Amino acid sequence: MVKLNKIYTRTGDDGTTGLGTGERRLKSDLRVEAYGAVDEANACIGMARVHTAADHPELDAMLVRIQNDMFDLGADLSTPDTGKDLGYEPLRIVASQTARVEADIDLLNARLEPLRSFVLNGGSPAAAALHLARTVARRAERVMVALAQNPDEHVNREGIRYINRVSDLLFVAARVANDNGKADVLWVPGKNR
Repeated sequence: MVKLNKIYTRTGDDGTTGLGTGERRLKSDLRVEAYGAVDEANACIGMARVHTAADHPELDAMLVRIQNDMFDLGADLSTPDTGKDLGYEPLRIVASQTARVEADIDLLNARLEPLRSFVLNGGSPAAAALHLARTVARRAERVMVALAQNPDEHVNREGIRYINRVSDLLFVAARVANDNGKADVLWVPGKNR
């Protein structure tokens, strides 16, 4: 259980932060960047929910589940598997969380016509916010993949699969928020030459 009763500790004033293992890392460390990008994506999802709560309750329920899972992902990334006993079982993203997002994607995508071109980011306020969340989730995925390339770092592969599916869901959700794709604006290659 998390208990936060003091917000500032001054321990980060030297440019470091504590991981879930107790290890201190620079705030510019790639692992910190990874869970920071996940947090940014989660904040963007929260902003999107401002626009989905009233008009898209089914979609909003999916997004609130994802927001909770994104905290799980942040916890997973902030507690690297070092092989040492931590005295507790660290929280990890598991396959059932990814499968739930896939099921949600399938449910949403079933009501959409297939695309004939790429979609320009935007449309309704909800769709625009979901597209922004998607691009930040993709950045989080890129940072996680870069971290996983370091032989001294362990990244839960299911976490990478999970964030990949989340960005897919956010794309489909943006189309749903654009009148089930009817209000999507499609890219026309070379249109303004």
